[in-house]
Amino acid sequence: MKSISKNEKKVLLILEKLNGKASPEEILKEGFDELVKVMNASSWLQSKGLVDMKEKVETTYSLSKESEKFLSKGFPERKILKILMKNDGEMLISDIKLDDLSIALGWLKRKDWATIGEGKIGITEKGRKAIEEEGEDERVIKLLGKEKGKEKEIPRDIMEQLKKRGTVEKKEKIVRTIYLTEEGKNILKKGIEIKEEISQLTPELIKSGKWKKAILRPYDIRSFAPVIHIGKRHPLSQLIDEIREIFLEMGFTEIEGEYIESCFWNMDALFIPQDHPARDLQDTFYFDKETEIDEELLESIASVHESGGDTGSTGWGYKFSKKEARKTILRTHATVNTIRYLYENPEPPSKVFLIGKVFRRENMDATHLSEFHHIDGVIHERGANFRQLIGILKEFYDRMGFKEIRFRPAYFPYTEPSMEIEVRWHEKWIELGGSGIFRPEVTRPLGIKESVLAWGLGLERLAMILLGMDDIRDLYMSDVKWLREMPLL
Repeated sequence: MKSISKNEKKVLLILEKLNGKASPEEILKEGFDELVKVMNASSWLQSKGLVDMKEKVETTYSLSKESEKFLSKGFPERKILKILMKNDGEMLISDIKLDDLSIALGWLKRKDWATIGEGKIGITEKGRKAIEEEGEDERVIKLLGKEKGKEKEIPRDIMEQLKKRGTVEKKEKIVRTIYLTEEGKNILKKGIEIKEEISQLTPELIKSGKWKKAILRPYDIRSFAPVIHIGKRHPLSQLIDEIREIFLEMGFTEIEGEYIESCFWNMDALFIPQDHPARDLQDTFYFDKETEIDEELLESIASVHESGGDTGSTGWGYKFSKKEARKTILRTHATVNTIRYLYENPEPPSKVFLIGKVFRRENMDATHLSEFHHIDGVIHERGANFRQLIGILKEFYDRMGFKEIRFRPAYFPYTEPSMEIEVRWHEKWIELGGSGIFRPEVTRPLGIKESVLAWGLGLERLAMILLGMDDIRDLYMSDVKWLREMPLL
């Protein structure tokens, strides 16, 4: 009883007076000045189980502006019937002078009132009978001219015919009926008294002391309340911030890099052979321009590819193309930026990471995008080893909430040993990225003397797991409902 507001009590008393049920409009007439107050109070009563609200859609039809001439002048096909009767039931179409002739001829044929052919029109037996009788469509037009007609009172085929002619307009409205529930009736039996209540304690009430004599309405924390959608960052942006914070807490420094790079830094410096499938046009976005590369550095990398240089490797054993190395592309991974950073900062120690977009010529589907993010990082320090790499990545995914993590041997042209990282999710192992220790063919030509631990992890696939999504494309769809309902990460 204490949780029922003044307006809610008024609705209950009016429903009691109207034998337990009424429309919102009827309740409005009995004691309210605004319909919105009736609906608001009724919605709260419904959430408390004191009233029930039923809805049905009522369809009505009204005449359009086009129908006004039919009411005043009649249907054009009837005009032709009258002309035909005056001319013994048959005449040349060219002799009929009528503004709506083509429309009238079409409806004459549909209604089987006339035959049309070889430039002539002749009245049918059905047409002769129609002269003496009012058509059903004509009757409906007159009916609607006097008052609005409900759908159930008008034959559906006639109504569809009139709608096609643009003579009637369909309107739908929701008709609501509010009923007292048994619990509502029980509340009324106990007696309801309407008193002025205060639902909000204002500074004026406190200062004046009026609050001491006022009836304060109790606050019901169990009552229905509308969902408020606050402004918040996109889930992917939230996830990037969380990953950034984890790496910063682990002692890493964040770096940035360019989207546009040369094949030299994106591929050649990482000891990726120039005939590798990833360098094909169908896998990589190329620009129609070349990038200038330091000639001495280019010679050094060319030597490593051809014969291994002074790294102790035999290289790939082919003739290195400097023209291929100078080609310009959109970066296909973020490792291009971490290896550049190491070249520019060859003295250890270094612990850096980068979260950025990469681009590949992928056919987009539920698990692939042509533009996505990489989480890239390196550790360059004396004594860095494979066990340390496993520990770093395990700690990262553990902080992201994954408790079951495993590592599998893998192959990458630029790391040895190499491994892939997998996490357990919904009884399945899902691969999230690759890692390893940079090969001497990568580090030595760039003046890097100590071991370098490196990894490249996928962001979107990680987001799909954490957000419970099945289609990676949904991350970039402008679905306001999904964005509103998505919790803060």
